[in-house]
Formats: sequence, structure tokens, C-alpha cells
Amino acid sequence: MNNKVRLGIVGLGARGMGLLELVYLQHPDVDFPVVCDIYEDRCKAAADLVEKSDRPRPDMVQDYKEILGRDDIQGVILCTSWEHHIDLCIEFMEAGKYVGCEVGGAHSVRDCWRLVEAYERTKVPVMLLENCVYGRNEMMIAHMAKQGVLGRVVHCEGGYRHDLREEIAFGKENRHYRLLNYIHRNGENYPTHELGPIARILNINRGNRMVSLTSVASKAFGMKEYIKEYKADDTELMNTEFAQGDVVTTIITCANGETITLTLDTTLPRYYSRGFYIQGTKGMYCEDNDSLFLEGEEHAKDHFEWKKHWGNVEEYREKYEHPVWKKYLDEGVKAGHDGMDWLVFCDFVESVKNKTEVPIDVYDMAAWMCITTLSEESVAMGGHPVAIPDFTNGAWLKRK
Repeated sequence: MNNKVRLGIVGLGARGMGLLELVYLQHPDVDFPVVCDIYEDRCKAAADLVEKSDRPRPDMVQDYKEILGRDDIQGVILCTSWEHHIDLCIEFMEAGKYVGCEVGGAHSVRDCWRLVEAYERTKVPVMLLENCVYGRNEMMIAHMAKQGVLGRVVHCEGGYRHDLREEIAFGKENRHYRLLNYIHRNGENYPTHELGPIARILNINRGNRMVSLTSVASKAFGMKEYIKEYKADDTELMNTEFAQGDVVTTIITCANGETITLTLDTTLPRYYSRGFYIQGTKGMYCEDNDSLFLEGEEHAKDHFEWKKHWGNVEEYREKYEHPVWKKYLDEGVKAGHDGMDWLVFCDFVESVKNKTEVPIDVYDMAAWMCITTLSEESVAMGGHPVAIPDFTNGAWLKRK
């Protein structure tokens, strides 16, 4: 008897295909009876990959609706463009399929409420596949924070700091959705990579919640300069004005008094960083120099000469490594963003297999994704504060 979890995958662009090849098909307990994308060539490429993994060749469909009524599919993975995430989630939830949804921001607060309402109506779980929650450093610092090593956490920072100019500029050629978003929208368009790990540390939706935000955006010069330098033969793009500011800064306040700063920085030359930064009453962690500063330890005397302690996180691995990562390192870290993709996928698969709730649930998904549309609103009003809805309707006070 085949006891494997049977999933469909919808959306086979760069992210979907990369995950399928490097992560999903490496899982021995999962089969993919169907693959779906609006482009036939992508479906064929995905079906070839599945077949090469010694699984039966999957059905290829270009309309996701053909999957909705299939009794042999227990859940779906959605790797489509941002604007389709929530509508597809709702349709598959209503069809009784577990949903694992790739990340991105919401286009409206109403969409986020629709997502929550769909879950509360159907009781079918949807999981935001936010891999950064499973990052080694993010989990270690969260583990330390839960033990009180950093004291009371007061302020957190994170960012999506990633030079995406080439990906955006060649969006037409690569059939990629980011280009249109950068032309027409201006806000924190990709908040969950940085916000997810912070939300875990601050117990968002579980004894705490985000209350309000304010966002401001810099001018938008990066893409124009890049296109002029590297794609001047594209007359249409040469004459396009981009709405998306080069750097967007968002400040969030929380019910328990903490503050969060998020930075989107994707259209200027820079090194990759998620800018993970946690500051508490007994110490702090900084991703960009990979260091822990802990009050009372010998190194704290060198606070004016901190550079020599950059990279000192390795000194704390044995004592504070998260148990999930201790086991993972022993078993062998898998491919996919330094192993994060494997961990988030495994948690989703276990939820489907055991018919249990998912670890990053609909309330997390709505709260994290709504930051995009609220940020757009705040930017448009010159940084005016905007309220963040409570998607739990007060349940955050007692949720575990």
C-alpha cells in the first residue's frame, strides 16, 4: 500500500522548479501525481524531473481548477506569482486540500481577511512556507531568547537586502512577476523573510501582536540606472518610470511595547543580507557581523573594539544550537537555501500526513502578508501611521 503524501504543485517558474528539483523530490514520503503551470514548457520540464526521480510521470495541467476535484491529491504547493496566492489558497482550502503557499506580500487587507475567513469556514489548514523561520541562526537566537539569555527583547530589525536588478529588468524575458510590481507599486513588497523569525521571537499572535506601522520610501533611481547601463536597447523599459523606491523603511509597534524595523533594499548594488538584529536587556545579536554581545561576559568589556569579536556566534553553537538544527546537522543538511527549504517542507508534509494544524498558520500568514499593502498605504501618505488588523479577533491574548 502506498502511504506517501500526494501533492500537486502549481507554479513552475524559477522558484517552483528549483524547489521541486532540489527539495521536494528528495523527500521519500511524497509523490507528485500532477504538476501545473500556465506555460506548457514548464509543465513538461517539471514532469521530466518527477519521472527522473523514479516516480510515475505526473499529469500535466495548465488550469489549476483541474486539480480541485481530484480525490488522489491531499494538498498543494503554490509557487505562483504574488497576486494569485490568496485566491488560489482559498479555492484549494474550499476543495479540502492542505495548502503550502510560497511567500510574498498581500495586495489588500480584505484579501487577508478572506484568507482567515476561508480557514474558519473550512477548517482546512494553509501554511505559509516561510523558510527563514527555519534558518540556523534565526532558530538559535530564538532558542536563546526563549531561555532569557538576551533578557527582555525590546527591539528587532530585519531586511530583504538583495540586489534583484537583473531579475527585475529581464522580467519579460523570464516571465517573472516582479517587474510589473516594481513599475506600479511602492512599499515593503517582500516582508515575510525578515518578519517571520522576528514574529516568532516576539510571540506575535501568541500573547503579543503588531499594532501599527509607518513606512517611507526613498526615490527610485536604481532600476533606471541599471537599465540605462545594461539594457539600453529595450526602448519600452528605457522610458518606464518605476514606482518602487530603492529603499523602503518600515517601523512596526507591538502591543507589548517592542518595535520592529524592516528594510526593503533590492534595486541598488549591495551584498545579500536579511539584516537580522535582536536587541534585549541582557544582550544582542547582529547578523551582518555574525556576533553575539552578552552582558557580563568577558567580551562585553570590548564594546568599543567589537570588530575583533565579529563571527563569535560559532563559540555559542554547542550551548545554544536549536535542537532541530542539532538533529539536522547530525543527519545531514539538505539543499535549498542552506537547508531551510527542506525543514519548512518537512513540517508541511508532516502536517498533511498526520492531518494536524500547521506551524505557520493562517493567522501568521495574514498578519505577515498584510504588511505589504499597509506599507503601500503609509508610503502614499508620507509615512502616516496605519493600524495593523488583529486577524485573531482577540484570540492572540491566549493563543499558544
